[in-house]
Amino acid sequence: MQPDPQDHHDFIHSEEFLQGLMKRQLRLSIACASAFLLLLLGLPLLNYLVPDFMAQRVGGFTLSWLVLGVLFFPYVWIIARWFITRSMALEAAEVKLAEETNRKNS
Repeated sequence: MQPDPQDHHDFIHSEEFLQGLMKRQLRLSIACASAFLLLLLGLPLLNYLVPDFMAQRVGGFTLSWLVLGVLFFPYVWIIARWFITRSMALEAAEVKLAEETNRKNS
């Protein structure tokens, strides 16, 4: 016979735990999306507002093409790495918190 779900009082299954985890994950997602949008929207804006600055040559490329063609993908990889690392750290912290809370309650 399976235990009644109503009798299950693990902190990890509580609304409080899940809402806290989702809030932290949302904050992280918004931060990563903001970092991506900063470059995605900032580059055309810089090209429009300061075209002479963005047209200067750096390493054989105009600054605009250097950012777009060379630096864009490493920037996205850094954001992805940051997201994955922080997600794993958030998950580990939440699991540790849940284990401590369950230990106190038992």
